[in-house]
Amino acid sequence: MTGFDHLYPTLQHHIVSTLGWPGLRPLQDASVEPLTAGEDALLLAPTAGGKTEAASFPVLTRMATEGWRGVSVLYICPLKALLNNLEVRLRTYAGWIGRTVGIWHGDVTTSARRRMHTGLRPDILLTTPESLESMMVSTGVNDRDFLGDVKTVIIDEVHAFAGDDRGWHLSAVLSRLEHAVGHPLQRIGMSATVGNPEDLLEWLQGGARSATTRTGRVIAPGVVLPGAGISPAAGPDAPEIRVDRLASFDQVATLLSKLYVGEKRLVFVDSRKDVEILGHALEECGVKVFLSHSSLSASERARSEAAFAEETDCVIVATSTLELGIDIGNLDRVIQVGAPRTVSSFLQRLGRTGRRAGTSRNCLFIALPGPDSIDRDDQDEMLLQIMGLLSAWAAGFVEPVIPPPLPLHIAAQQFLAAALSRGAFSTVTWRAIWDGTPLMDDAVLECDAFEILDHLITSGMLETDGETAFIGEAAEKAFGRRHFMELLSAFTAAPLFTVLDGRTEIGMVEDRLVASLEETDGENILALAGRNWKIISIDFKRKIIHTEPSTKQGVARWGSSGPAFGYDVAQGMRRVVLGESVPGVLLTGRAAEALEGVRAWWSPTVSTSSDAVFLPVGHYNPEQAEWWAWCGTGRNQQVKAALGASASHGDALPGHLGFVDDGIADDAQLAPLDQAARYDRLRVFPEVTPAQVRSRISWYDTLPVAERPQPYVSPKAVYGLKFNAALPEEEARAILARRSLT
Repeated sequence: MTGFDHLYPTLQHHIVSTLGWPGLRPLQDASVEPLTAGEDALLLAPTAGGKTEAASFPVLTRMATEGWRGVSVLYICPLKALLNNLEVRLRTYAGWIGRTVGIWHGDVTTSARRRMHTGLRPDILLTTPESLESMMVSTGVNDRDFLGDVKTVIIDEVHAFAGDDRGWHLSAVLSRLEHAVGHPLQRIGMSATVGNPEDLLEWLQGGARSATTRTGRVIAPGVVLPGAGISPAAGPDAPEIRVDRLASFDQVATLLSKLYVGEKRLVFVDSRKDVEILGHALEECGVKVFLSHSSLSASERARSEAAFAEETDCVIVATSTLELGIDIGNLDRVIQVGAPRTVSSFLQRLGRTGRRAGTSRNCLFIALPGPDSIDRDDQDEMLLQIMGLLSAWAAGFVEPVIPPPLPLHIAAQQFLAAALSRGAFSTVTWRAIWDGTPLMDDAVLECDAFEILDHLITSGMLETDGETAFIGEAAEKAFGRRHFMELLSAFTAAPLFTVLDGRTEIGMVEDRLVASLEETDGENILALAGRNWKIISIDFKRKIIHTEPSTKQGVARWGSSGPAFGYDVAQGMRRVVLGESVPGVLLTGRAAEALEGVRAWWSPTVSTSSDAVFLPVGHYNPEQAEWWAWCGTGRNQQVKAALGASASHGDALPGHLGFVDDGIADDAQLAPLDQAARYDRLRVFPEVTPAQVRSRISWYDTLPVAERPQPYVSPKAVYGLKFNAALPEEEARAILARRSLT
């Protein structure tokens, strides 16, 4: 029997008659039997690979055959826009068997939520982790009644959660929900290809302890998993990958006005500022263009995405907002300006193409000079980054999804949220609340979670009455604004001003842009949503900017970090400099000529006989020597901590460390700590030798992780860590220091 044969008969009928499908795709077929049996699962497939149906059809089958009632399925996504996009499709599927779908997030009105809670409850509820926790702590929602019938949780784009603090938060919230309803929940995660699927499944199930007591499997038919020894750049299904090199965004706009005319093109750029710049340039070239980035209002993004979906000859320019599975219709081309920071991100973007029969996946990379150059004569570092990423991809590499280390602040948040959720919790039996998550494990926190609980009590964040803990006055002061809403979100954003044209919201800009505005002909002009806006007034108290349209060119600026790449991508760059021709990648004449210049420029930084090259003072840098290891940003952060060990440890390193006798004191600081760690090299002091650097790195690597020198973190930096007020300052700084090394 096939998976199709196990589906509920009404679903079978509509799959054939309504959708017109001749059968199920491999992932959908393979998912039916384990999911209808109630197993946990991680479903892997490229973007548009049918993951939504692979999860929903078996779950709807269970719902119909087992007679589930009430809110029995939670469908969790990282983006509200993705939930909105999925609602229509899931409503159709559920309607085939007489079931309903509801959506609950921050943009849904209070009256609509009340109707779901007090009236006819949806069978499937689409929500975010933050909204789920809001339901659990709200005095207006009886969560045990409203959510007590939940049987299954489906987590879309699970990799986007697991590699972030939102993943720790989601894992803990699911554990609290299981504890509240009194039974385990089937957990189904969906993702594009990841580098460590079995680890991700274990995380999804609640950690190693939970994974041994729950049945689960990775389902990925036809997906070439990392380590299989098969290059995705070869074979009949290999995508079409091209690389070009241009000089400016104006040239990019000119090229796109002439290339792929009549097709629907999605262009990814690195920043919101670049979205605005390229969008304006395309408009000047007469191209029908739409924009999407996180600082546009939800309505503005929805307008662009809906219009783009209906057009056939147009361009949409976006940041990573369109990387996840939001449906923007059939797409002909993906153009990537610069290199995504990860192979995983590239695969997400590549998967937006090749959906229609007779089409194939494709991506045109465009390299530009400029901000990513290393401030020397070089102008093509972006081209090297692109080729390095493609080298790692062609070798079959995909990044593993690794939860952020030392989530002490999320553990503190969970204690406070649990107190809000029930009004109080037991200081004796509290561990059972988080039995289904690894968050509170000693190995994760590197301490007993009770130490965090004890700090919350002694600091007044929690107060106790016998064996019961409840919200304290200090927590009210720190997090009590807007009904503790700040306590229910695990991610932070820069302070934002809302931009209005009359009463219409255009989007948001950061406070740093407002502070840096300079007048143009007596006016302040913003660029936002592909248009220019004259500032009429700024309400600093309410953080609102009133504008009107302008014909003058405006300013676009948002904060951004420098390029950060992992070890495998950095090593790909090294291989390219050494002469590797990346298989399956076609270069234009311009790109091929520029690549020869790249190899000539960087050739002194690589060696076939050594993993690192030491360049003395004067070779590239007139004041300092350089250590070129091409080991990735995270590893270079570790090396910087090792080379600056005496400074980061205080007065001096303890004892004789066994360093080589080269005339430099064992406890000497070997590198400047104020340099930004790059993915390729670090600067070291002029008198330092290669042997000294190798010896210090070797010493660092022999230390247990908890005992290694940590980078200096300013006390002011803790304000960027969510929930820092619930921790001692030194613990908050330790979190930031540890995470800078990954």
